[in-house]
Amino acid sequence: MVSSPAALIVGAGQGIGLGFVRRFLESDRADKLYATYRDPQSPLLAISDPRLQCLPMDITDEAQIEAIAQTIKTKSAKLYTVINCVGVLHDGEMQPEKSLRHLNTEQLLHYFQVNSIGAVLLAKHLQPLLKHDQRSILATISAKVGSIGDNRLGGWYGYRASKTALNMFMRTVAIEYRRTCPKAIVVTLHPGTTDTELSRPFQRNVPPEKLFTPDRTVQQLLTVIDQLQESDSGEFFSWDGSRIPW
Repeated sequence: MVSSPAALIVGAGQGIGLGFVRRFLESDRADKLYATYRDPQSPLLAISDPRLQCLPMDITDEAQIEAIAQTIKTKSAKLYTVINCVGVLHDGEMQPEKSLRHLNTEQLLHYFQVNSIGAVLLAKHLQPLLKHDQRSILATISAKVGSIGDNRLGGWYGYRASKTALNMFMRTVAIEYRRTCPKAIVVTLHPGTTDTELSRPFQRNVPPEKLFTPDRTVQQLLTVIDQLQESDSGEFFSWDGSRIPW
């Protein structure tokens, strides 16, 4: 079994996740890089690098998450970095709710399945790969709108609540990991408004200086990740390194 530094980017098919893959390969951050995707037409699959292994996975399917973890275990004894970039805000006719009258059970459940539940199931199945005596990172992309204390505008019920649930899940994971994986640092990260498919319909009122390219977002988040200490595990950070209120 290989024991060289290995990393996993979840949701690497586009946007921020794809940006992380490119940056990891450019900077030699990992000897082995695993990357999950859903779309078989993803530009991820056009990247040719012997260090990269692309793995199809739907984060709403626990059996697929478990299978990915088992696949990685057969090739790498440890993971040093896991970054989960999966998230949904809109999808076809599914749009963030502007008021109570737009709420429906099916859409709310979908938000939680993708944005919240999948992340904590990743933590469950990847735990053995993070259980070693060297510094490791489990970072999940969250969103500032998931902050209860920062909520001044309302709306976006499902997205807000699912990101809040994500933050609680990962905070709780961090507490358990302190006992089982004491060298693992678990954080949630707000990337800022990034020019991706997720934010594109909602960019109209975003000042140009506040709209980041995926590459800039990745660079900023890696700066935050690189500066993390063990005492930061369980915290919620913005792209500039500041802490966001729960």
